[in-house]
Amino acid sequence: MPNSADLEFDGPVAVACHDAGAANIIQAWILAEPQRKWRCVMVGPAARQWQHFLVGASTHSSIASALKGASTLLSGTGWESSFEHDARQIARRMGLMNIAVLDHWTNYQERFTRGKEVVLPDQIFVTDAYALQLAKDRFPSIPIKQKDNLYLKRQLSQIEKIRSDTNEVLYLLEPIVASWPKFKPGEIEALEYFFSKLDGLDIPKDAPVRLRPHPSENPAKYHQWLEGKSYLTKKRRIIVDQHNSVSYSISNARWVFGCQTYAMVIALYAGRTVFSSLPPWAPPCALPHSEIISLAGSNGNL
Repeated sequence: MPNSADLEFDGPVAVACHDAGAANIIQAWILAEPQRKWRCVMVGPAARQWQHFLVGASTHSSIASALKGASTLLSGTGWESSFEHDARQIARRMGLMNIAVLDHWTNYQERFTRGKEVVLPDQIFVTDAYALQLAKDRFPSIPIKQKDNLYLKRQLSQIEKIRSDTNEVLYLLEPIVASWPKFKPGEIEALEYFFSKLDGLDIPKDAPVRLRPHPSENPAKYHQWLEGKSYLTKKRRIIVDQHNSVSYSISNARWVFGCQTYAMVIALYAGRTVFSSLPPWAPPCALPHSEIISLAGSNGNL
């Protein structure tokens, strides 16, 4: 790992993370700068990831505790709770520098809104040129800075190159909160659409399928889904992946599918063939990378 994240701020830094996406990025920065006075409060999926980091950062049980004595707040911008939103609100009242990390390419305004309350940061950090332009367009009055994605670099360094015997299909799951699903949760509709198309693709019929749940999900959800799918499990070996590292899962895969999760971008940069499994009745994949193939528009040739 590089020995600096070049974050351009001084003094003790409070960190508030809930969702996995920004937590991955921020935790990699913390790992790269252990000498900085980090005051971290991690909850939800971020807390589960934090257990794997052996750094000198102090861990706090509440936002108020982490912010006490800090000069800056660095927070994620997740959907799954109001935790990071609340941290920004408290930091604003305390007059602290308020920096938020955008880890994706969708719903930027909504990430800072809970109900009718909007709490915008003083600065926004992004990690690629796509997000930089999107954020500048959405928030023209807020300084936007592109920072090095040490998390991506770390994952890529751990992913093995495709070998002659690499033949798994990896499906990267994620919960879908949207209006397009017809009858079932969006993640299940997309998964079933993927299986309906899989045999028509130029992928060996004996290639096993590894289903990797999102960090915010309980793997039991997909074990239960598979219980009623003997017509699928008789044709292929289907594994519900519970390995801690996504780099391990990508290392064993030649083909990677998912809706629009960030892990698809890691797989793309790792040289895998990547498909979006969003069905035809869903909006197009929001990932801006043109190399990602739409399963709905594929003719089966890879």
